[in-house]
This record gives sequence, C-alpha cells and structure tokens, in this order.
Amino acid sequence: MQQLEEQIAHLTRTVDELNEIVTRQQSDIDVLKRRVQMLMEREAAREAEGSGGVVMGDERPPHY
Repeated sequence: MQQLEEQIAHLTRTVDELNEIVTRQQSDIDVLKRRVQMLMEREAAREAEGSGGVVMGDERPPHY
C-alpha cells in the first residue's frame, strides 16, 4: 500500500510540473502570436504604401 502511495505522490508531482511547463509554453505562444500578428500588419502596411522595395539582382538601387 505504501508503494502505491509513493507512486501516486510521484505522479502527482510530475503532473504538477508538467502543468507549469505547459502553462509557461502557452504564455510564450501567446506572446509570439501577438508579435507575428504585429509583423504581418506592419508588412501589410508597408506593401500598401508601396515602400516594400525589394531589389532584384540586376536592378539598380534607387540612389543611383
């Protein structure tokens, strides 16, 4: 009986630790989602105003 109680205590501790990890990861994912959304909006605004400015290999840069 004592062995079962020890196993339950160990499993309970492991579940608590994993829960903390998953909670922290979800927080990190939420932050990253907001950052990606912000970058997507910034890029969309840049494309809308036409200043995306990708220089092709044989194209002269605008300062020439």
